[in-house]
Amino acid sequence: MVVDMGRDGRQDTVELVYRPTRADTLAGVRLRERRRRLHLVRWGFTALFGAGAVLVVTSPESSALSFATAVFCAAWVWSIPHIQANHALRTVSWQGQYRTSVSGTGIVAETEHATLLQRWSVFRGYRETRDHVVLLSRDPNILLVEVLPKRGLHSPQDAERLLALLSHHLPRV
Repeated sequence: MVVDMGRDGRQDTVELVYRPTRADTLAGVRLRERRRRLHLVRWGFTALFGAGAVLVVTSPESSALSFATAVFCAAWVWSIPHIQANHALRTVSWQGQYRTSVSGTGIVAETEHATLLQRWSVFRGYRETRDHVVLLSRDPNILLVEVLPKRGLHSPQDAERLLALLSHHLPRV
């Protein structure tokens, strides 16, 4: 773990070391979806297609194809976050292990192939889940989601320091 001592003696950098997983990406996608209230639309369409499947089954002149189509559409709409998470994981997983440093400057994510510095001005806020800290971008559609898995931290004290550092620069959303 790299720790940078600032002028006032406090620890200013928290480092995470992890390999992205599907659960990490799914946590970011779900949080983004809830923040934009897209989960209501997704569940509405899932219920609509599910109700269509029930109507097809109860109709005396229904076809198996209509039932299968309605069930398929309901399942597909319900699984959209999982599809997005799988796609995003394929996009980043080939880069291997991530070393992410959170400091007063921002967040630096480094892999064997790339280094990315994201200043605090990129983000609108953060949300803590049980296993992750998710940062949401400032743009209206929240196109950028940074997921920091807590398993990448070296100790429970690092989690407290990470949250304190984030709280100093970003609001909890």
